Amino acid sequence: MALTIDLGVAELAATRFAISPLSETVSALQQLGDRDRQPIHLPWLRWAADELARHPLDLPRTWPLIVSDRPAWPEFLVPAPRGAGTSLEDDLAALRRTTAPQVRASLLRVFGDDPPAAVAELAARPVAGLREIAAELRAAHDRLIAPHWSRIRAVLEADVVHRARQLAAGGAERLFTDLHPDLRWRDGRLMLGGARWRAERAVNRGPGGLVLMPVVLGSPYVLIKKSTSTQTTVRYPARGVGALWTAGTRAPAGSAVRLLGRARADLLEALRSPTTTTELARALGVTPSAVSQHLGVLRESGLVARERSGRHVLYMTTALGAALLGTT
Repeated sequence: MALTIDLGVAELAATRFAISPLSETVSALQQLGDRDRQPIHLPWLRWAADELARHPLDLPRTWPLIVSDRPAWPEFLVPAPRGAGTSLEDDLAALRRTTAPQVRASLLRVFGDDPPAAVAELAARPVAGLREIAAELRAAHDRLIAPHWSRIRAVLEADVVHRARQLAAGGAERLFTDLHPDLRWRDGRLMLGGARWRAERAVNRGPGGLVLMPVVLGSPYVLIKKSTSTQTTVRYPARGVGALWTAGTRAPAGSAVRLLGRARADLLEALRSPTTTTELARALGVTPSAVSQHLGVLRESGLVARERSGRHVLYMTTALGAALLGTT
């Protein structure tokens, strides 16, 4: 059984990637609410629990929509970004542009005719309610995502670079197969299978192509909007999330230190999760010029690779570098 999307040549040509800080914010709140929680996020969850214990977040409008006993949540909370890398303000502006009929239709799909009081109030006052939800999500982002955003963004950008390479090498079939084991594209249809789907169901696809969105702080499953007021999004687990919260937190192997020296071995360990020169310098407490010199040596040795993503240059440990660290 599968969830299916008609995706012909024209729609496939218009399919694009996007990164969304609002998507990460909503996903983070769902992780805190134990919705499809991933064990790999335990370091972040412990940090967030301590942060919220000191200064709790008040989310009376947003929390009932995101964490409930319903199998779905309102799609307008994560609108399709208009560009490849939107800002939080762009995302929140798109959320506030959701029309009253679209809000009510989405709430009805999720909560039915007998919604909780907070949901009924949003349906009665959608314009004011969306403003309040946007303010709550901004506060949640500033507290829970912003302190880690540079590292999260680097993982997301590295994922998009990798997917673009897969598309160039093997076309749509290879792209979607590599995106997630439950996904496959064939004969103009994208199919999401797996144990979660016990019946055949078609997606009411939005206009144009799909928007493919990697997610760090999210579910291990692919999430596809079955109905939407914007373009249809396909949110999937980003590559390299496993190393995000552990990279640079442990001492490198003794063999790596003896071969490279302590500074370069520490640098190689930190690069198990993609990052930029500036972030490396900040994390290791050294100057960007010193980091650049060490990176040059590690690149020449085949231990580190770099990729350009928009305005950023990302560095990451290669398979050879990981083998030297003993993490393969």
